[in-house]
Amino acid sequence: MQIGWCTLNCRFNQEEGVGDTPDSYAYDGNRVRKWNVTTTNYGKSWAAGDIVSCLIDLDEGTIAFCLNGISLGTAFDNITRGAGMAYFPAISLSFKESVAFNFGSRPLRYPVEGYCPLQDPPVADLVKAHKLLGYLKNVIHIGIDVTEGKLVEKDTSMWQLQGEPTVLITLAHIFNYFSPLLCKVYLVEDVLMTFLLSILEQGGAVEAHPLIQQLLDLMWLLMEEYEVHECLKQLLTSLLRAYRFSPIIPDLGLQIHYLRLTIAVLKHEKSRKYLLSNVLFDVLRSVVFFYIKSPLRVEEAGLQELIPTTWWPNRFTKEGKESKEVKEESAEERLRRRAYERGCQRLKKRIEVVEGLQVQILKLLLNNKDRGGGEASRYIFLNKFRKFLQENASNRGNLTVLCPPEYMVCFLHRLIAALRFFWDGHKAYVPPQLFYNGKVDYFDLQRLGGLLSHLKKTLKDDLAAKANVVIDPAELQAVTMDDLDEDEESATSAAQRPSATLAIGGLLPPGWLSSPTLGRANRFLSTAAVSLMNPRRPLGALEKIKVRTLSVEQRTEEDIEGSHGNEGLLLGKPPEEPDQPITENSLLEVLDGIIMMYNLSVHQQLGKMVGVSDDVNEYAMALKDTEEKISRCPKRRRDIHEELLKSQKVFSEKLNHLSRRLAWINVTIYSKEKMQDVYWLLQVCIRTIEHGDRTGSLFAFMPEFYLSVAMNSYSALKNYFSPVNSMEELPGKGMRSPC
Repeated sequence: MQIGWCTLNCRFNQEEGVGDTPDSYAYDGNRVRKWNVTTTNYGKSWAAGDIVSCLIDLDEGTIAFCLNGISLGTAFDNITRGAGMAYFPAISLSFKESVAFNFGSRPLRYPVEGYCPLQDPPVADLVKAHKLLGYLKNVIHIGIDVTEGKLVEKDTSMWQLQGEPTVLITLAHIFNYFSPLLCKVYLVEDVLMTFLLSILEQGGAVEAHPLIQQLLDLMWLLMEEYEVHECLKQLLTSLLRAYRFSPIIPDLGLQIHYLRLTIAVLKHEKSRKYLLSNVLFDVLRSVVFFYIKSPLRVEEAGLQELIPTTWWPNRFTKEGKESKEVKEESAEERLRRRAYERGCQRLKKRIEVVEGLQVQILKLLLNNKDRGGGEASRYIFLNKFRKFLQENASNRGNLTVLCPPEYMVCFLHRLIAALRFFWDGHKAYVPPQLFYNGKVDYFDLQRLGGLLSHLKKTLKDDLAAKANVVIDPAELQAVTMDDLDEDEESATSAAQRPSATLAIGGLLPPGWLSSPTLGRANRFLSTAAVSLMNPRRPLGALEKIKVRTLSVEQRTEEDIEGSHGNEGLLLGKPPEEPDQPITENSLLEVLDGIIMMYNLSVHQQLGKMVGVSDDVNEYAMALKDTEEKISRCPKRRRDIHEELLKSQKVFSEKLNHLSRRLAWINVTIYSKEKMQDVYWLLQVCIRTIEHGDRTGSLFAFMPEFYLSVAMNSYSALKNYFSPVNSMEELPGKGMRSPC
């Protein structure tokens, strides 16, 4: 990516862009260089979420850049000027790169004295908005003492709208002028958001500041509906933008500030439902709120102050193999390790504050006890969440529309934390009927027995006999080419994998199981010591239920939770399943979505982040080897000794950087709590497989990703979380078992 300024003479093509032609000037923070036909070193490395300010002074003929408000110095001077010359902001992007511009339509995050944005701020509207906000504050702080009939000052935190006519008329008059201004993004961010943040700056819990709830009540009462909608949309977008582009600092104070206001807004039921329906899941917006970006420049993130002493384990031999010998620590190494661990604990406590606020947001979105009318927040969230999963499952080859895997990892852990809060203590699993009753859409994802259309035809009698389910005749159409291919594949698979059928469903008819996952599944199940063979109970005679597959848009709350004898998502319960529901049906679908999320990209990202630990080990081995060479270097070879000292310094500096970055990763990705989340997910998958296996041939309807997640999560626990955390410390191995 190259960003800067150019004239109309700059021509853009696949090979050239801004900075590659005369009269165009650019800065590239990826390669840390500046460009004007030729290139030289300049500036600092940038990272995702950083803000670059591009400054041009046509009086002095200079171009400069700032990174997150810090000047990088003058990049170019004596640029071409004169009659007919005009410079425009420009950028050249590579595939998958993206950027957001602000020419002045919103307040600049890092304004520079002496420079103006391309777009002038709305000065007149700003003056008017600040004046109206002042009037609003005065009315809110002053009420009428009914008993004595005079004005009295009220405590802001205790202010209530009690229907006092004079106050209401005054507020209505203020909002008559204020409402149109609150539809403009610049004024929402500069005036309204700043005021709401100032309310929370008083400290204390969000619940201690009811004024925000009362202000939102006023907005819905005194503003036109379209005005409230636009204002809330701009407010939440501004909060998300502020959270996403806030710099990482030691106490994460900015992120905490914006998350607290987000919680305060979402606590307002009517506002929450509108934002859930129309804003939160639009273009991954809600997912950004659950991400904690990793700092690439530890010195600017404050990690040097937080973790002043670095340490890394010397677990490997010079050949790169893990050493089996347990070496006794020296006193100096023990002190370094303990100082490093104390720094990691300080970092963990600060990150846990942010994660706790993120979980609070999800608890609000998963609320189904709304007092107002209409659809509960949880069901709006559930439909949006399902569409989010569908987009990521259906567009796995199109990286531009996918949720970044690092976002998905954070989202998954926050969802698990929120979901376990709602669980009622039962051992979690997904009942098998969700896989065949048509209430949950799996977007044509592969089932263990093949395509769903094929299973509906070949197992329709089993569905009727074992689950009292009759497939809607409209869905039983003529055999398609896909079905023919599936039948052919199934016959071939039966000859090639007889052991798979015996291991995971001894009573299944031969040839039904065509999934290539089952070869690995057999090995996994024996390795994890999981027995799926359970005695089957006799089937009872129940009334047959006709079902059809429902899309997300077609479903109602009744289709999910059920009512008046309708079992909702649990429709078509096989006799093997207990009559007592393990939790609310909607939570089962959220759990199913979490498992799908892990399969889509989370496991791959967990494995990818292990690379940082590998880098630490490689540099540690290189440093150890260099120190040994220094100790053996003859005194007469000063030239070699100096080169070795330079290498030692380079390796030490790199290890200091990587050890602090690894501390961040161990807290956010590989902590003991995150390990327990993955273990909980593994238990859910195993229980789900056990319950599905009891249904005999209907086990074929289970989505293939359940077996994949069971195997991959076990592999992650075994290979990714050590040596920081060990599988021996998991529940069931000396710790309390999770629900």
